[in-house]
Amino acid sequence: MSTPPDRRAVAVVLLIPLVVTLALWAFAWPAARIAPRDLPVGVAGAAPAAGQLQQQFEQREGAFKVHRFDDEAAAREAIEDRVVYGAVVAGPEGPHVLTASAASPVVAQLLREAVTAASPEGARVQVTDVVAAPSGDPRGSALGASVLPLALAGMGAGAAVTMLGLRGARAALTLTGSAALVGLAATAVAHSWLGVITGGWWAEAGVLALTVLAISAAVAGLAALLGPRGLGIGGLLMILLGNSFSGVTSAPQLLPDPVGVIGQWLPPGAGGSLLRSVAFFDGGAAGGPALILALWSALGLAAVLVAGRRVAAAPAGPATPAGPAPVTRETAMTG
Repeated sequence: MSTPPDRRAVAVVLLIPLVVTLALWAFAWPAARIAPRDLPVGVAGAAPAAGQLQQQFEQREGAFKVHRFDDEAAAREAIEDRVVYGAVVAGPEGPHVLTASAASPVVAQLLREAVTAASPEGARVQVTDVVAAPSGDPRGSALGASVLPLALAGMGAGAAVTMLGLRGARAALTLTGSAALVGLAATAVAHSWLGVITGGWWAEAGVLALTVLAISAAVAGLAALLGPRGLGIGGLLMILLGNSFSGVTSAPQLLPDPVGVIGQWLPPGAGGSLLRSVAFFDGGAAGGPALILALWSALGLAAVLVAGRRVAAAPAGPATPAGPAPVTRETAMTG
């Protein structure tokens, strides 16, 4: 029985404000609460100066997670390996701040300001950008803006496969092929044209393709298992939460708990972190995000394949019994 028009109108009137409220919460709340939370930073140099720097960081309880290094070389290596976002080296001429704007321009600025504010008035604070953001995207804006198009591409591919009725191996091949082409096209734009990512071309294309595949396979898998509701759940996870919780525009450790952690377990956040590692840090700390994307891809494709086999193995419906033979002139005369 169809829903009366009045009830449908009321449902729309109530649903739209609910969706807008949820979207504002997902996007505006994390952005309004940006602050360091267990942000990994380093301190290097000889005691007691290095110890004083560490105490200054630890005074802000819960804000920083301090790593101690013997010297500046060790701190630089930790930054390049993405163990810490930056470090402060205690020296006779004052603190030397080591940043990595390629990891997060927001964190690099925060670290500079924190050390400058804690230094005596008039003290000279030297700053070195160990892994600088590319000249084509010094503020990381373009990289941050790339998450939503990738999420939309994955969502579109998953929804298209579902709406077209593709199942089983054909659906899996379609998802994989579309993700590969998106990876190539996105790398051509971001690397070759705009210059906002500067790593290995094919490695970046692989990261972008894997990100799109993780999203599209998850959406198609949810739809294959749950029907149309799966598309709604997929959109909620990948577009609304995945994009806003990704931390690509700032850093996961700057988002409120547990938003930053949730975002890194979803494909958009994991894809953004993996792209930074491959594009600017020679693959440093790439293992975790790569594993998360691979799991989403494998589980989504498995759901598509299992649902396809289930449909193929379903028995055909019972045959319609033949009705009585039509009465003709000949049968009437013989009867």
